[in-house]
Amino acid sequence: MSSQAGRPPVWSYWLVLPLFIVFWGLFAWHLESPLLPGPLQVLETLIEEARGGQLWFHLSATLARVAVAFTLAMLLGTFIGIAMGRSRTANALFDPMLVLLLNLPALVTIILMYVWFGLVEVAAVMAVVINKIPNVAVTVREGARSLDYRLEQMATVYGFTRWQRLREVWVPQLFPYLMAATRGGLSLIWKIVLVVELLGRSSGVGFQLHLAFQVFDVAAILAYSLAFIAVVQLIELGLLQPVERRANRWRQPEQAHA
Repeated sequence: MSSQAGRPPVWSYWLVLPLFIVFWGLFAWHLESPLLPGPLQVLETLIEEARGGQLWFHLSATLARVAVAFTLAMLLGTFIGIAMGRSRTANALFDPMLVLLLNLPALVTIILMYVWFGLVEVAAVMAVVINKIPNVAVTVREGARSLDYRLEQMATVYGFTRWQRLREVWVPQLFPYLMAATRGGLSLIWKIVLVVELLGRSSGVGFQLHLAFQVFDVAAILAYSLAFIAVVQLIELGLLQPVERRANRWRQPEQAHA
């Protein structure tokens, strides 16, 4: 009962969004402008694009770019972050570059990659990876700095191998920081990938938004945006949150044994 006391009622989560949709529909009906289609018109456009296969093709293209860029950025950023967190020399070497990249606008990086390497897939992915690595490295660096030295001593006493030390000592302590980097990374990469596609690719949600913008097709813009948001939410609710809850069960023993 005590764990439920501080929670708001369930209906509160399902109040504002339906009211917003109703307001949107009424306002669009009153305005009667192609610049603000109603929810039903946007839904019809979404269904039409899905039936024609365009929606699935462009969504899959965007998701593929996100998956590749996210994996590379997390691997490289985690490696750099751990090195910087565990070594003062590595931190001194890489910190100025991290500060530079953190303050470099994503748009500049995208344009430079396209100018240097051309409008190719490698340039698009590289632009996203370069923009994300500093954020991952900074977050993981803080986690590496906070590793408990007593657990390190215990691992040494028991003769842990490097793999055991990584799996049993480092990963559990770094997990909250890795999850923070994962969530922040996905939210950032989604946005950057759309800009990358808008500027220089011939497929993806960003490309479709660019085409719709050229002809002021607001219904298509909203339809692809809603589909994109739905995919992001499915990944968050269906993958990230369950993984985080499962990994953090040890922090709440009273719930684990309930």
